[in-house]
Parts: sequence; C-alpha cells; structure tokens
Amino acid sequence: MDYIANASIPIANYTSSTTAAAASVSVVAAATTSSSSTNPPPPSLPSRYENQKRRDWNTFGQYLRNHRPPLSLSLCSGAHVLEFLRYLDQFGKTKVHNQACPYFGIPNPPSPCPCPIRQAWGSLDALVGRLRAAYEEHGGRPETNPFGARAVRLYLREVRDYQAKARGVSYDKKRKKRPNQK
Repeated sequence: MDYIANASIPIANYTSSTTAAAASVSVVAAATTSSSSTNPPPPSLPSRYENQKRRDWNTFGQYLRNHRPPLSLSLCSGAHVLEFLRYLDQFGKTKVHNQACPYFGIPNPPSPCPCPIRQAWGSLDALVGRLRAAYEEHGGRPETNPFGARAVRLYLREVRDYQAKARGVSYDKKRKKRPNQK
C-alpha cells in the first residue's frame, strides 16, 4: 500500500490502467492460443555448437576466397586444410616451448620466455571436427572430406604430442577398465 500511495500516478488511474492492461493481456493470450493451432511454433535458436560451426565454416570460406589463387571448395584438399591450421597459429594463446628453451617440459615455467604462441591442440581438434561436419552439411561427400584426410589426422597427432612434451603433460590414451572376473 505504501508503494501505491507514494507513486506519482493517482490510485484511480492506476487501477483503471492495470485493469486495461490485464484486459489487453487476456486478449493477446486468447489470440495466441487460437493462432498457435494454425501456425507452427517459432524456430528455436541455434545452439552454441551450431553458431560456432557456422562461424568456423565462414572463416574457412573466407580463407579459401583470399587464397592466391582463390580456391573452390571442390578443389580443396587436406594440404589446404593444413595450410589453414598453420595460418590460425598466429591467433593462438598457448605458449609452446621450443626444445632449446630451458622451460621445455616444465608444466608451469617460473618466468616468461620468447617461445611462440600457438593454437592449442584441443582447439584445433574441435575446429577440425566442426568443419568436418559443416563440409558434409554443405553437400560434401564424406569420402572426399578434406578435413578427414589422413594428413590432417597425422598433423593433429603431431601437434598433440609436441605440445604435451613441451608442457610436460602426457596425453596417454585412456584404456577401458576390464570388469573383475570372479
């Protein structure tokens, strides 16, 4: 009651405006329930994964257009994908120590060093997975998918192994536990 008494709207106008607003809401609700049976529900927003996949696909398409000479998707090969992944290294945020660096193999170095900053293996792996899916969604055949090329898989494995050694972290393959047999 104190809120209404302190409001700048007179009480009589406040109640009539709320009644009118409630009436308009009920009219809108009735209109939406009757029209919802004829109209399909609005499409849901794309997921975070779908948005990222679309952005990655557009970035790769831009890379192909800016390539000298420009490349069409049908002429793209695993070598071009590797070129793209190496190009992305300049935008990375992961410090990868060289073998000559005194901090090579040390997980948390005590001071900065001049080693290059690269894309993390996990980021590259996820990017390739999204681009592989996007290629097939855009009409590409799985057997001609350049993102699934053997050279790309080997490159990702080399990046993973080198970054693991440089940081002193091992990426041993997890083995399934066998159930105890009695």
